[in-house]
Amino acid sequence: MIPELGQYALILALCMAIIQAIVPLVGTFNRTPGWVALARPVAWGQFFFLVIAFAVLTHAFLVDDFSVLYVAQHGNTQLPDIYKISAVWGAHEGSLLLWALILGAWTVAVALLARNLPDEVMARVLAVMGMISIGFLLFLLLTSNPFERVFPVPVEGGDLNPLLQDFGLAIHPPMLYMGYVGMSVAFAFAIAALIGGKLDAAWARWSRPWTLVAWVFLTLGIGLGSWWAYYELGWGGWWFWDPVENASFMPWLAATALIHSLAVTEKRGAFKRWTVLLALTCFSLSLLGTFLVRSGVLTSVHAFASDPERGLFILMFLLIVIGGSLLLYAVRAPHIPRGGGFGALSRESLLLGNNVLLIVTTALVLLGTLAPLVYDAFGWGKISVGFPWFNTMFVTFMPLLIILMGAGPLTRWKHNDPAALASRLKIALLISIAAGVVTALPFSTGSISAGIAVALSTWLATTLVSGLRQRLKNKPGISGFIKDLSGRGGRSYYGMWLAHIGIAVFVIGVTFVTQFDIEKDARMTPGQSIELSGYRFRFEGVNVQPGPNYRSQFGTVRVFQGEKEVALLNPEKRTYLVQTKPMTEAGIDAGFTRDIYVSLGEPLGGGDWSLRLYYKPFVRWIWLGCIFIAAGGLLAATDPRYRNPLRRRQAAAITTAGEGPAVRSHA
Repeated sequence: MIPELGQYALILALCMAIIQAIVPLVGTFNRTPGWVALARPVAWGQFFFLVIAFAVLTHAFLVDDFSVLYVAQHGNTQLPDIYKISAVWGAHEGSLLLWALILGAWTVAVALLARNLPDEVMARVLAVMGMISIGFLLFLLLTSNPFERVFPVPVEGGDLNPLLQDFGLAIHPPMLYMGYVGMSVAFAFAIAALIGGKLDAAWARWSRPWTLVAWVFLTLGIGLGSWWAYYELGWGGWWFWDPVENASFMPWLAATALIHSLAVTEKRGAFKRWTVLLALTCFSLSLLGTFLVRSGVLTSVHAFASDPERGLFILMFLLIVIGGSLLLYAVRAPHIPRGGGFGALSRESLLLGNNVLLIVTTALVLLGTLAPLVYDAFGWGKISVGFPWFNTMFVTFMPLLIILMGAGPLTRWKHNDPAALASRLKIALLISIAAGVVTALPFSTGSISAGIAVALSTWLATTLVSGLRQRLKNKPGISGFIKDLSGRGGRSYYGMWLAHIGIAVFVIGVTFVTQFDIEKDARMTPGQSIELSGYRFRFEGVNVQPGPNYRSQFGTVRVFQGEKEVALLNPEKRTYLVQTKPMTEAGIDAGFTRDIYVSLGEPLGGGDWSLRLYYKPFVRWIWLGCIFIAAGGLLAATDPRYRNPLRRRQAAAITTAGEGPAVRSHA
């Protein structure tokens, strides 16, 4: 009877979403305060019933209730409790329920925290989010019911996919969904502004912290997914340009453009049309990712479903959301004022260039992702778009983007004298060129690619230091820094600073691990040693060890540098008791400047095993850069000015504010 409670809770959540989508919105048109005020309590009601539904499904997994089809397919009595909980979202139906729950949580967060919003704006925002909830709840109830019963009841469950029996499943999908779904808030603010016809600085200020927080979650979700693939799959790779990886990367690129565009709209009243369109694009790309994962149109380790009925439903929902939002934009866009003008050399123009590069990159990733599907659908044959296409694209655009990122914070709003800007950038340019040349010389790396990467990272770091120095020139000491950090606009600037440092660190990590990664496949006998990149790997053999629901072939490899033992690695081959496909668990010795990575292959007879040995320089800098980027976004989102109510006349005054110091604020 308990699973039926979850089913009823979903139906009631749908009813609440329908009320939330219709009644408050109508109330804003007929000016009925009671209807407008209904938005917040109904949002809480929807979230309450979604929590009940999610709790019921979690309980079904924990008690091994195999009368529920979803539990019978993906649960097992021998599955550890941590994986029983994460199995709730380990497949299609449960992951969709998690999506709906997180959407409800974002809705409640807006209702609870955005107290400075006018009631009519709040009603429109929550109504739009209610409309999105209707689509996903209908998807759940009509095509993907997680509470569907099965008879006769199986004695044992089919078990969770062995690839997903890892701590990464507990943190990666929820974090990624928080980012995906969070883009619905920016979308809802944009639609609400279009409905109300008020696209001013106040709208950008209301929307910006929510967009930043969603972007932070998306950054962390992508970074965690990369890290999970690196240590779990045994290939030593951290990014594969998998179509579903691309589906998460595209909203991130568009959202990066959006948060910069929101900054310009908030501070200068410009880019209004551009900003609205980016908000619509971000959420549309999030929905596109949902379609790719759940439609069965592609094969991927990330794909959840292959049912054409489900694919058709989400495709129709995608078309309704995108088509409806673009139609509303087409009607309203001609009435949106263009905002303040700016010169060819100004911070606005550099941010515009930044956004153009990001959107062009997004479009090219989209093209590379969808081209094989289009070719196949029209019978034009089969094509493969992989590393060469994507890597060439990024090598082309990334240097231009980093150059603009370095120059932007040192450029004044509205207009900048070329000579003055050149003077501010001269020292940074000379230092970066020198660093790149030294890195590329034979006695250093001997790699031109590494030299370019170091030059770009140094350029970004030195321009940031130069900007920080100018900003703190009249605020000496720690007390001056703390006062600046706690003031209005301070955290936005330092958040930008930290995120851009993260980009510099990320570029170093990607380039060095790509250029100087060393890999060796070897057949090894117990007691045998192999040299690799200054390290000696001694294979001690393989033992069989039982796990909670698997059998492990547990290898031992000792790593020496000279005569000193620096690491003891234990790569594994796990064979699960139900789904017997063997899984690789790499042995990794992580360091700040390098990883030593060993993957256990197949037994070759006579006690010999195949092993794959890696030396990976600076690979940790990839995820360290992601942490810096996310921390910067979070710091910017906590800026005090987003918590203080803003009167309309103050908001209007922002659009005509005079030119300030070049380095006062950026993001």
